Amino acid sequence: MKKDFDGRRQTLSAILPVLAAAVVLIGCGHQKSDPADATAISQESQTESETQQEAVSTETEEDKTADSSTETEEEQTTDGSTDAEWIENIMLATDIHYFSDSLTDGGPRFQEMVEYGDGKIVTYIDQITDAFLDEVVKQHPDALVLSGDLTLNGEKASHKDLAEKLHRVENHGIPVLVIPGNHDINNHQAARYKGEERLPAEYTTPAEFRQIYRAFGYDEAASEDPNSLSYLYELDENTWLLMIDSCQYSPVNKVGGAISEATYEWVEQQLEAAWDAGVEIIPVAHHNLLDESEIYVDECTIEHSELLETWDVPLFLSGHLHVQHCKRSEDNRGIWEMVTASLATPSCKYAILTYRDDRSFLYRTQSLDVEAWAKKNQCTEEDLLNFKQFQTPFLRRVFYNQAIASLNEVPELTDSEREQMAQLYSLLKFHYYQGTAYQVQEPVRNDPAYELWQEDGMATQQGEYFRYILEDGKRDYNRLEVN
Repeated sequence: MKKDFDGRRQTLSAILPVLAAAVVLIGCGHQKSDPADATAISQESQTESETQQEAVSTETEEDKTADSSTETEEEQTTDGSTDAEWIENIMLATDIHYFSDSLTDGGPRFQEMVEYGDGKIVTYIDQITDAFLDEVVKQHPDALVLSGDLTLNGEKASHKDLAEKLHRVENHGIPVLVIPGNHDINNHQAARYKGEERLPAEYTTPAEFRQIYRAFGYDEAASEDPNSLSYLYELDENTWLLMIDSCQYSPVNKVGGAISEATYEWVEQQLEAAWDAGVEIIPVAHHNLLDESEIYVDECTIEHSELLETWDVPLFLSGHLHVQHCKRSEDNRGIWEMVTASLATPSCKYAILTYRDDRSFLYRTQSLDVEAWAKKNQCTEEDLLNFKQFQTPFLRRVFYNQAIASLNEVPELTDSEREQMAQLYSLLKFHYYQGTAYQVQEPVRNDPAYELWQEDGMATQQGEYFRYILEDGKRDYNRLEVN
């Protein structure tokens, strides 16, 4: 953390009482922001297969060229070809929602939960997790950061099984750092599935969470907050990671979260320590710092980014939305937030952050190649062996079902019109989750179902989502470079 501004501590002492009072996470409101002049946001995203594109083709020769040049730039960045005195490469994943195989027989009740859920591929989450951890070992970053919602619904068996897998990464000399998400602790929705039944499963307390994951940040922490599961991890002499527990789970879990006055004070102490040591500090939380999405308006955002901006923190890492997104607190200035999409939801994205000594950074996502992993490991499941063909129709089917359920409340529509509208909605929302809604702006607006959404669909919740996605989807949210 560079000491570039005078009077920062005096300013902080003036605003801390306000921050301490504003401890509750609030809803997300949409604010348009333009990319900073010094920031390049370029394409590095997945395009859909011919199977699910049907009448809409979004991949062009320009897209392919951009992908090629992006890969070249990443290779140059990550192999250390820079004049920087030091550089950190951190892999990020969030919202894994791991679910232990011991808690399901794969029967009809379990399959119903997956098919009519929110897009998590729970059926293959064990394989997805293994494929991802193999990729972490292969890339060998300076650290792996998992920013919450480690399990489906906080099942103790799921936490234990995931922790066992994470030891393999640590055994390869890669630090693994975790924090909880809103699903992980004191979650009375923890369940197991047997045939037609959904039965209670043992959930996880805060103390049990720390014990299970003690080897993944907590035991090596330079400081732990006694009032939450937040901690400070000193990655090296240049960079510290501030792992902030933004969740509410006493006496039971809530979707949103709260940061207590005592935890705010602890955070301030860590920022001051980093300032005094002259090191960079990167904060991580499960919930979002900024208003990242108008679709998910409840219990998404941590209020008041001033605490971090006062101490000149340039970026913030989070998850929770399951949507790939990024935003700056103010146009052309302030803190950048990168929200990484859920690893459990197609296209199973993770991110890589390259952070340099001059405070420049490159954030970019990659989609996990489950198909290549399945073939290498001689899997027999057809969905895994053909994962690229499986994942997009799976997620689009989830969004299609959401649209149909909403449009059934509009009696003026015919069944044919509902079908057209639901198909278009599923295409647009799929790209929204990927951070690539800009790719389908023109074909969506030219589709006959677009006018139906404008005329009849806006009376529904999905209609509001449809409008917002088109407004928000003007750029690729998968790559952000700040110099």
